[in-house]
Amino acid sequence: MRVGRQARRFGRYGTGVAAAMFAINASLFVAGCAGSAPPEIASPRAGLGCVDDSFQCIAQRKATLQAMVNDPARKWVKEPATPSAYASGVRLFAFKSKKKDLTCDELAHARKEADAGPASLRSSGTGLTPAQVSRGAMLAQDVGRELGNEYNRRCKKS
Repeated sequence: MRVGRQARRFGRYGTGVAAAMFAINASLFVAGCAGSAPPEIASPRAGLGCVDDSFQCIAQRKATLQAMVNDPARKWVKEPATPSAYASGVRLFAFKSKKKDLTCDELAHARKEADAGPASLRSSGTGLTPAQVSRGAMLAQDVGRELGNEYNRRCKKS
């Protein structure tokens, strides 16, 4: 009975989306609480292509997410996304956290990008594991739905 309630709570994706989001959040939390000094980050966009769970990759994704969220011009919104960027989840989490601040044009672009995520991840030759593809696709679908709801609430003409 308990499993049924959890499945309803997380919609048609069951607990998979919750598990993926928990894993990403836990990774970011562990990286923030680690006792050693963080590794040097070469570029503020380095976390977009880093998809493993090493300390360095987690730190890069965290730094990239913070840079994106703190960018007042939001230039990153219109930059093209790669399959690795979808798999890392950084852009999708940035869209999710900034959805209330995005303009209607930016929301439409972000929704289109999130909706294209699963196909991009499943394209041949991405070099990603099936688990990375699956987690990225579930997150993209979830974020795309949230962005669509926000767009319909604020931007759709009656």
